[in-house]
Amino acid sequence: MDSATSETRPAAETRTPLGASADNGLKIVVVGGFGAGKTTMVRSVSEIRPLNTEETMTQAGEAVDDISGVRGKTATTVAFDFGRITLDSRNVLYLFGAPGQERFWFLWDRLFSGTLGAVVLVDTRRIDDSWYAIDRLEKHGTPFIVACNDFGGPTFTPQQIREALDLDPHVPLVNCDARSRESSKIVLITLVEHIRSLYADPARASRQELV
Repeated sequence: MDSATSETRPAAETRTPLGASADNGLKIVVVGGFGAGKTTMVRSVSEIRPLNTEETMTQAGEAVDDISGVRGKTATTVAFDFGRITLDSRNVLYLFGAPGQERFWFLWDRLFSGTLGAVVLVDTRRIDDSWYAIDRLEKHGTPFIVACNDFGGPTFTPQQIREALDLDPHVPLVNCDARSRESSKIVLITLVEHIRSLYADPARASRQELV
């Protein structure tokens, strides 16, 4: 799966105006390794034309970025992606896609500020690339779920993935196709339900902050 490809959507769907009554913005961050499909997910699910900060990859970047697992990738995010979903007349979900390369990780702490929760997007061909994202979210005490993006790679059981990522048992783990709007919506719904369950159980939320 080409992580830079998303479903074709009608032009009218990408220019939805924000309702005048919307007054509550909820921030979600999509993080993960280089080429895991973060930009694709934001593009596929956003109701507006997303803001992307992609630049063409050059030979000079090969010296600093590990592109061994993403040979077909031609562009990369250098700041962040931004999209929006209207939940109802008062609530709007703002999506931020974080850059995956190690040289841009310094931006993550600022992106996490004020975040309701996060999606860690995982390419199971390169599971180790997800370690830093999970570590930073745990240190921030930010609720998150893990979504395995389907690149047609090796098949692992959920238990094998949990063990590889050393995931806490309460962290939801789902499969997804970041190109699909419906699949990406399910990922976000899973995250929101996870956050709601944490707020409904203060003791569990406290354990999340102490991880």
